[in-house]
Amino acid sequence: MGPGIITGNVDNDIGGIATYSSAGASYGFKLLWILLLSTFSLAIVQEMTARLGTITGKGLGALIRENFGFRITFYVLLALLLTNFANTISEFAGIAAGTEIFGISRFWSVPIAALFIWFFSMRGNYRTIEKLLLIFCLFYVAYIFAGFLAKPVWSDVITSTLIPSFDLKDIGLVTMTITIIGTTIAPWMQFYQQSTVAEKHILIKQYKYEKLDTYLGSFLTNFVAFFIIVATGATLYKNGIRVTEASDAARALVPFAGKFASSLFAIGLINAGVMAGFVLPISTAYSISEGFGWQNGMGKKFKEAPRFYALFTILVFVSALVILFTKLNLIKVMLFSQTLNGILLPVILFFMLKLINDESIMGSHINTKYQNFVTIITIVSVSFLTILMLLLTFWPAIKVFIL
Repeated sequence: MGPGIITGNVDNDIGGIATYSSAGASYGFKLLWILLLSTFSLAIVQEMTARLGTITGKGLGALIRENFGFRITFYVLLALLLTNFANTISEFAGIAAGTEIFGISRFWSVPIAALFIWFFSMRGNYRTIEKLLLIFCLFYVAYIFAGFLAKPVWSDVITSTLIPSFDLKDIGLVTMTITIIGTTIAPWMQFYQQSTVAEKHILIKQYKYEKLDTYLGSFLTNFVAFFIIVATGATLYKNGIRVTEASDAARALVPFAGKFASSLFAIGLINAGVMAGFVLPISTAYSISEGFGWQNGMGKKFKEAPRFYALFTILVFVSALVILFTKLNLIKVMLFSQTLNGILLPVILFFMLKLINDESIMGSHINTKYQNFVTIITIVSVSFLTILMLLLTFWPAIKVFIL
C-alpha cells in the first residue's frame, strides 16, 4: 500500500486545486458530472499502470524506449518535462500564496520548502519518503470540511453530478473540461506510480493489495476535487467572483463561508504544494532517467544515480527561483500546464494500451475487453475535445456547424 494513495492525493496538487477552484467559480456545479465519469477512467488507467510496473519491474519511460524506440521516447519525454516543469513552478506558487494568507513572506516560505523537499529526498530512502507523503495525505480532509462550511444546496449538487450538461460551442467550457480531465488523469501519474511500484518490487501474489491501493487513491482524489468545486461553486460562482490568483479562492471564501473555511483552504494549498513538490520532480527524474537508460531510484545514493538526482535538484530549485524572482500570472501558468496534461494524455494512454495488451510483455495479465473499452473511450473523448478546442480557438466560425 502507498503508491496508489500517494499518486491519487498528489493529483490534487496546486494546479489541480486552481483548476477545480476556477471550474467551481466559473461554472458552479455544472462540471461535477465530468468528475464522476473521470473517476472510472482514472481507476482503470492507474490500475493498468500498477500492473505494468508489477509484471515488468520497469518504469513506463523504459518500456516506451524499449518497445517504440529512442526518437519517439525523446519527444514524449520532452513534452512531459515541459509540462511537469510548469507544474512544479505552480506547486511553489501555491506554497507562496498559501503562506502569504497567514502573513508569511514567500522569501521565507519558498526557500524553506525547497530545502525541506530537497533534504528529505536526498537523505531519505523511498520507504521514508512514502511514509512522510502518506502523512501529508491526511491534510486533504481540509477541503472536505470547506465544502460543508460553504453550505451548498445539496439537491443542486447531486443533480449536476448525475445529469450531464454541456455546450460544445462554449470554448471556455470545452477548455475547462480538457483541463479538468488533464489534472484528474495527469500523464505524470502514470510514470510516477509505475516507477514506484517497480522500485518496491511488488510480487504478483501481493498485487491485490496494490490494486486496492490504486482504486482507493483514484476515489480519494476525485472525492476531494468534488468538494473543492462544491466549496467554490456554492460561494464564488453564486456571487460572481472569478479566480485570478492561486490564493483567490481561499481569500474569497471568508465573507461567504467564514474565516475557518478560508484557513482550511489555505492550509490545503500549502500541503498540496509541499507534497507535489516532492512527487513531481521525482516523477520527472524517474521518467527522463528511464527513457534515456540512466541509473535511477530513491533507493540509490547520489554517486550511483547522479543524473537522476541532478535533474531532481534542478527542477526543485529552478522552480523555486522562478516564484521568487519573476511576476508570472500564476493562475494562467497552472491552468495552461493542466491543459497541456490533457493534450498529452491520449498519447501516453495509446502507448500504455499497446504495451499492456502485448502478451510478450504481460503474459496472461493483459487487459480485459472492458478495460480496453474504457481506455479507448477516454482517448477518443479527450482527443475530440482537444481538436474542438483548437478549432474554436483558431476558427471561431465553426460554432455555426456545431449543434
